[in-house]
Amino acid sequence: MAKARQYHHLFMISTILLLLSLNSVPLVSAHFFPNITSIPEDLLKNASTNPWGYFRQLGGCQAGKQYDGLAKLKHYFQYFGYIPNSLSNITDDFDDYLESALRTYQQNFNLNVTGQLDNQTMNHIVRPRCGNPDIVNGSTSMNSGKTNTSSSHFHTVSHYTFFTGMPRWRKQALTYSFLPENQLTDEVKTVFSRAFDRWSTVIPLTFTKTDSINAADIRIGFFTGDHGDGEPFDGVLGTLAHAFSPPSGRLHLDGDENWVVAGDVRTSSLTSAVDLESVAVHEIGHLLGLGHSSVEESIMYPSITSRIKKVELASDDIEGIQTLYGSNPNYNGSSTESVQERDTGSGSSGAHSVHSRWGLTGLIMAFGVALLLL
Repeated sequence: MAKARQYHHLFMISTILLLLSLNSVPLVSAHFFPNITSIPEDLLKNASTNPWGYFRQLGGCQAGKQYDGLAKLKHYFQYFGYIPNSLSNITDDFDDYLESALRTYQQNFNLNVTGQLDNQTMNHIVRPRCGNPDIVNGSTSMNSGKTNTSSSHFHTVSHYTFFTGMPRWRKQALTYSFLPENQLTDEVKTVFSRAFDRWSTVIPLTFTKTDSINAADIRIGFFTGDHGDGEPFDGVLGTLAHAFSPPSGRLHLDGDENWVVAGDVRTSSLTSAVDLESVAVHEIGHLLGLGHSSVEESIMYPSITSRIKKVELASDDIEGIQTLYGSNPNYNGSSTESVQERDTGSGSSGAHSVHSRWGLTGLIMAFGVALLLL
């Protein structure tokens, strides 16, 4: 009887863990286009809109008044750290919280500091961007932080920034792996290889791909919506990706984006086309310990417009990352363009979509726990 109860207990634990794993992570779906000519005509005609596009209608709203939709804009600013999380009563009022958020945002992005919803500011707010916040716990990592000496989360030097304590990897040989369920093509994996090369060109670190996601230092995956880390994705455009500081090693990309793997994304007719390498290089900067920069030319600038390719490390990026790791002895100060870089889009001509749930992973976890308890 005792033995039967034990097996029943283990079965219940396994079942619960399996159900949790199936429901905690949504369907993984990523859209890759080998080059801009492979984008289907019907997608060009039915391109999805930016989830922040409706903010444009708030342009010209005046302080002290109430407007429908301002609460959504306040939530945007709260998500990126410009309004404190302690403020729970978010209203449609153009109050002091919103004006203060606007002024700090404008300062961080080198805009005219007006505290108003002017056209210049609105055009910038709707840009796709990294999901990492610009301000954490009330202290900013960008321009306005230079006048805030009480920063508790970021340490600001020049324009580049670091996380608290300047966390960095304590070894020089790092490994990275991809979520197996994504079933990425070699062309997509090559994009990340080039992105890692851009950083290893200037610092004495190496990055080697491994098939073991559990043993890898850096784990890369495409997810959609709420995927269990408290930072849900929002569909096409909006937040494109996010990554965590060392030694977490997690890099998450939005599977709903229309990722262009190769070719000149600037000539694409699809307004929501996003260059995969440009985003990968930026997020790897976070993985290595860099925060956001106010230098628009830098890789670590938070925003990137769709149909833009931006993969070359700027001097601000290089100075920041070499402060953490020193210089690669073979670096001569020239362009960071990878010697491996070439157009890999001449192969297949269609979009590659991958779909998967973590059901198998959850099943393995469940039975693993059961075995450990035996």
